[in-house]
Amino acid sequence: MSTAISVRLSDELALKLTEIAKETERPKSFHVQKALESYLTELADLQVAYDRLHDTTDPVVSIGDMRQELEL
Repeated sequence: MSTAISVRLSDELALKLTEIAKETERPKSFHVQKALESYLTELADLQVAYDRLHDTTDPVVSIGDMRQELEL
């Protein structure tokens, strides 16, 4: 099942989206969906990194220890 939504884009962004859709022979909705999926994945990764950064129980590994472990 899918849900239709509407968004307002700047003229410049709408033109770029139209051009990409024509070049790839894919609908604009395909590219919007893929872009949103990518954004949401990146946002989730950023939240994990932020949470780990502020987790005082998460051990800190020195660059020396990391190099030794990776045999660099």
